[in-house]
This record gives sequence, C-alpha cells and structure tokens, in this order.
Amino acid sequence: MKQLVGKTFVAIAGLAMLCAGCETTKKANNKQKGAVVGAASGAVIGGVIGNNVGNKKNTALGAILGAVVGGAAGAVIGNSMDKQAEAIQNEIPGAEVTRVGEGINVTFNEKNPDGSKAGVYFATNMSNINSNSKLALDKLLKVFNEYPETNILIEGHTDDVGTDTYNEGLSQKRAAAVGNYLKSAGIASSRLTIKWYGEGQPKVDNTSDANRAENRRVEFAITANDKMKQEAAKEAANKN
Repeated sequence: MKQLVGKTFVAIAGLAMLCAGCETTKKANNKQKGAVVGAASGAVIGGVIGNNVGNKKNTALGAILGAVVGGAAGAVIGNSMDKQAEAIQNEIPGAEVTRVGEGINVTFNEKNPDGSKAGVYFATNMSNINSNSKLALDKLLKVFNEYPETNILIEGHTDDVGTDTYNEGLSQKRAAAVGNYLKSAGIASSRLTIKWYGEGQPKVDNTSDANRAENRRVEFAITANDKMKQEAAKEAANKN
C-alpha cells in the first residue's frame, strides 16, 4: 500500500509540475493536450489510474492513458478522437462519452440519468443482447466503421449481488456477447479486446438499487491502432 501511494504521489506531482509551468496547457482542448503529454508519462499515469482511482480500479482509463503517443502526433490523434467522441454522443445521447488523453471512454449504464433504459443493458442474470441494446450497438457500429483505425477494449462489469465467482462469469458473458455482436456485424476481431471484472470495479458504492444499476455496465475504451499512430506521425512531420 505504501509503495502504491508513493508511486501515485510521484506521478501526480510530476504531472502537476508539467502543467503548472504552462498556462496554455491549462486552457487546452483535448487535441492540444495530446501534444503535451508524452508517451512515457502517459504510460506512468495510465498505470496509476488503471490501478487506483479514488481507491477503485479503472482499467479502461488506464488502457487509454497508457496508449498515449504525445507530441505533434498526439495532437493529430486527439483531433480525430474529438470528432469520433462527438459522433458517438450524437448517435447515442444516452451513452456516457468521456474524452481522455488520446482516446475515448464510453460507458453504457443500465439506466439513463432520467431513469429510462440506457442503450446497452442486460436483464437480471442474463447476457443475451436484447432489441434495445442492438439498436444502440448498431449506432455505435456506424461510428466504428467511420473510424476504422482504432482499437476497441470492451469491459463487462456487474454489481455486488451474488458471489464473486458468479459475477465474474456473468460479466465475461456480457462483454463477450457485445464483442461477438460487433464481430458478427463486420468489426475485425483484431480491433477487439474483451475483458471482464465482475463486481471488482464499481463506479459507485453498491449501497442502493440505483447505485447497483450504475455498476451493471459495459464500458468501451477506444484508442489509436498502429496504423493511425503511423499516419499521425507522418502528418505531424509534414506540418513541421
């Protein structure tokens, strides 16, 4: 525990010094921030966030920040991700879309903030893709096809009802169901990574039905693939 805290402090302190010395960075958009954060610092910060966010793990954000390229190429990638994030939000208003570093974190909770059913959800103890989830995934597919040069991490999560073993298996089935649906619709399996964490990564404490509903979710982490990184590097070099 002490070792983790120490590493966290060092990483955060280093980031703070990096940002404090540059007023432009404080006001930067996601594209500009991508040019500031280097690949090494991105990997360190990604590891810290992936292991400890508010004492809760968040591997999706860790994967995104760990894939940071940085520099001018990072700015090019950030610009593309800004556009893709906006497209997802426009296509699926109920999705929780967050731009992070040079990637995108998309979360589908069981319910929208207004209490209505969200885009991708599962009935209790079930892992099949229902008709409502298909509609949302079809809209997401449209964006994935418009931006083919990305890697897609799919994570399955549950609440704390049931045993750890059961919930881990259920989250695996749900994440796999989403991945299989995307593959059946033409998304290359090489773009997809499927992971599952059962009840181990709650967004909020499992202290109420509303909170448990928020923890029953599927998350996507969208990052640049090798081709996109290479093209971004070339575009950045041509601008210099």
